[in-house]
Amino acid sequence: MNTAAEAREILFGDVLACEETRAAAFLPGSAAPPSSGAHGEALLRALAVIEDGGARAEGYGNLEPEQPADHAMHRIEAKLDLLTLLVAGISASEHDDPPRALRWSARGACIAVDGVVTPGTSGHFRVRPGDWLPTALRLPATVLACDTDPGGAARAWLRFEPMPAALEAALERHLFRIHRRSIAESRRAR
Repeated sequence: MNTAAEAREILFGDVLACEETRAAAFLPGSAAPPSSGAHGEALLRALAVIEDGGARAEGYGNLEPEQPADHAMHRIEAKLDLLTLLVAGISASEHDDPPRALRWSARGACIAVDGVVTPGTSGHFRVRPGDWLPTALRLPATVLACDTDPGGAARAWLRFEPMPAALEAALERHLFRIHRRSIAESRRAR
């Protein structure tokens, strides 16, 4: 059994961690589907391609400058964006997790939960990695600690189960993009 301080050090001690509000939940006792590693990796890789293209357009990071605009390509991209939003709206009720403040790294997450969860409880962490994305990322996790924040809300400290190296690398890149975007937005606000 770990304290919240010990869990914080295990999960976030020497790795990149991001804080954000995202539709997420911890589902105790439910195992992630057997294909979750391959599915999660494919999901994060596709999201990276989409977001990195958007990052170029929005000026995030030191990415290569865009080539001259191809009007037909922009129309296709706009149609795909619209189609994605429509599909997301249709399937939004599939996993209607509420937005929750969370802190996460490639090792685990700290998430608000509806009630105190016993340390050692296994389950899976479900998060929508993009607001517009209807599909959730599912990662098997175990509760390291559970406490209450100063407002009295329960928080669970989740350690992700060992995952394939490719999925872990994709998750680290996803978190790095979130971090990079956060820095760029804070610089713009100044």
